Amino acid sequence: MTIPELVKSARDGMHKAVENTKRELSGIRTGKASPHLLDTVRVDAYGSSMSMAQVAMVTAPEPRMLVVQPFDKGLAPAIEKAIRDAGLGLNPQSQGTLIRVPLPTLSEERRKDLVKVCGKLAEEGRVAVRHARTDAMNRVKKTEKVADDEKSRAEKEIQRATDDAIRQIDEQLKVKEGEILEA
Repeated sequence: MTIPELVKSARDGMHKAVENTKRELSGIRTGKASPHLLDTVRVDAYGSSMSMAQVAMVTAPEPRMLVVQPFDKGLAPAIEKAIRDAGLGLNPQSQGTLIRVPLPTLSEERRKDLVKVCGKLAEEGRVAVRHARTDAMNRVKKTEKVADDEKSRAEKEIQRATDDAIRQIDEQLKVKEGEILEA
């Protein structure tokens, strides 16, 4: 691999870590309803485990209410069970073809627990970014027939990409913590 390819590979790995962290954080409940809250819920349908987006449309018509509309009306009980068993503290209510999911207000203790969970997810993202950096740095050092100053330039570029990715994760964490702690 050439030096530019190594740098691009490192950037791609870091970008994936940032996006994964963003997706994980979007699944954490805040005080407001968000259709992304149910993204991590898996539904047992048609003999396999499927994501919520594959079996239903999720909307947030009110600040404290999600509405789930199954594509197949026969899946409503399975969707209801999946939401209840997802560990999100939600209690769905079936109304014919619609499933309403009211979001209870978060207690102060629950908010603090959610902030801790967010911090843990952000740290996992930072670790993934650092892992991509370490891998790239080791590959750059092992590259043969390349001048030392070019290796040094590549290492600086990889470090800049690392700092940028970690800054993005920290910004996402700060926004999410603000949403959770907002009364």
